[in-house]
Amino acid sequence: MAERRADIEIPDRYHFAVIPHIMVDDARAAIDFYQRAFGAREDFRIDAPGGGVLHAEITIGSSVLMLGDASVDEAEAGAFASPAALGGGTSVTLHVFVPDVDSLAARAEAAGAEILQPPTDMFHGDRTVILKDPSGHMWVFLTHLEDVSEAELRRRLAAVE
Repeated sequence: MAERRADIEIPDRYHFAVIPHIMVDDARAAIDFYQRAFGAREDFRIDAPGGGVLHAEITIGSSVLMLGDASVDEAEAGAFASPAALGGGTSVTLHVFVPDVDSLAARAEAAGAEILQPPTDMFHGDRTVILKDPSGHMWVFLTHLEDVSEAELRRRLAAVE
């Protein structure tokens, strides 16, 4: 293993982020879906020795997402699971701001996403769509409409209840 150096910085693309790393049952198909539905760019991929995708990174807008096949031997050693292996549920929702949530929702639905909440102007100042991708992951895409003060946010939330 290489010697650690304190002067090496975190790469810019990881500097101010918690990077989600999702596991799926078919990473190649998931990457293809994310490209068609969300306009994702595949940055790189490491294929597993026995087949499948050990690790891949894509960019959606300016957000990085890591993913891989839950079934490859290397992933199984880490006890990773896809939403399907968990009975179809997930404890994580991925949020991404985009310039036009309506066009993204239409493109995602055409590519096979399940729209759970159509694009809606929300009390928090964002137009929001909630969807589930074919792998079972939950996504919230938002287009920012207005800055809302904390006091106004609380007033609007109380009015919704």
